[in-house]
Amino acid sequence: MAGANDRIRVAVCGIRGQGFQHVIEYSRLENVEIAAVCDVDENIVRGRLADMERLDIPKPKVYNDPRQVMDDKSIDAVSVATPNHWHALVTIWACQAGKDVYVEKPCSHFWWEGRQMVRAAEKYNRIVQHGANSRSNPAVKEGIQKIREGLIGDVYLARGLCFNRRDTIGRAPAEPAPAGVNYDLWTGPAPKHEFTRNRFHYNWHWFWDYGNGDVGNQGAHQIDVARWGLGVGFPIKATAMGGHFMFDDDQQTPNVLSCAFEFDGAAKRKVLEFEVRHWTTNHEAGIGTPGFGGEPIPGFLGPPGHEEKLSMAGNTVGDIFYGSKGFMAITNEEDYQSYRTWLGREQAPGPTASRRGNNWANFIDCVRSRKKDELNAPIQEAHISCTLIHLANTSYRLGRTLNFDPATEQVTGDEEASRLLRGAYREPFVVPENV
Repeated sequence: MAGANDRIRVAVCGIRGQGFQHVIEYSRLENVEIAAVCDVDENIVRGRLADMERLDIPKPKVYNDPRQVMDDKSIDAVSVATPNHWHALVTIWACQAGKDVYVEKPCSHFWWEGRQMVRAAEKYNRIVQHGANSRSNPAVKEGIQKIREGLIGDVYLARGLCFNRRDTIGRAPAEPAPAGVNYDLWTGPAPKHEFTRNRFHYNWHWFWDYGNGDVGNQGAHQIDVARWGLGVGFPIKATAMGGHFMFDDDQQTPNVLSCAFEFDGAAKRKVLEFEVRHWTTNHEAGIGTPGFGGEPIPGFLGPPGHEEKLSMAGNTVGDIFYGSKGFMAITNEEDYQSYRTWLGREQAPGPTASRRGNNWANFIDCVRSRKKDELNAPIQEAHISCTLIHLANTSYRLGRTLNFDPATEQVTGDEEASRLLRGAYREPFVVPENV
């Protein structure tokens, strides 16, 4: 067990976008060292090392292959911010190497990977935290506790919203990979394609071989919060429909998607809805409007007379819970989260809170203490929430409702769906059967 004064040495895999946020977050924690960074793009590495120097973050070791990180015996923990198709393999390798793991959302690219990640964490007795930041936010935790205490009555429905104004990605021609990019290693477990700019930085989210669309990108947070608030596990039924509208471009995943999940609880059935919209939209329950987490909005979220006007230009990203005594909305802001409640037939304003949280700090605390039960976002919960993502995408791709057995974690009576949920891998980057 590491003491409070023992230095935790972390390696961050994937440092272009969210991964560099990992670097910054760890650099702010006491007795934590960014001992190594790993990225397949030498151009990104050069830029990030310069950023670290400007921020007075000590220069780390540099690797371009995550297997080199696993071989480094001085590394205590691995933080995974690669594209989705690499999440499971890096996490399992790290567990096998005796290292703890923080893995970005969604934890898995295919359903089966999540189960293997859970098995690896348990077999090797590792601390594995999911990048579900809401789980470490005090305001969200308070809101969920209010639901548990019955503030809004019997909760029967949760609705996750992911209304992001995303533009077209256009079309990108095949071309040689940029100098300094190990494209074969970037591709890793996925099928090999010719390099295009759209299949690379960030836009990989919109291709089935690497990403999970917005339901598995931004929506991973909202689905997790919705399931958490409902107090449910695996669903018994999942359905999704939508499409890729407006744009003629390279994107494969839908930019409009409506999902529904049914849960068979011991006492009462519950439903979780999730929706992706990509363009012009309204807000719901005030989410995405000015003042949700701070100053009140006239005539809606606060007393009349305030001068600020509603803005309809922003994104609408959050969750709404509906109960017999009222409803609750939870939203994401830039660096904090908030919840608000409306109670009774009159929808009178109820309890509210807005606070910041730190999922990385919780991870490091548990790395030191070895107390898995104090993890806010353990891999076991991550796997359940990400199963909803995979069921929704599979339902959408096949055009039919899926029936799911929570006890066996299997789709029933649909071999084609089972194959999609299982996934396939390119040698030698294969998620192992026996972790």
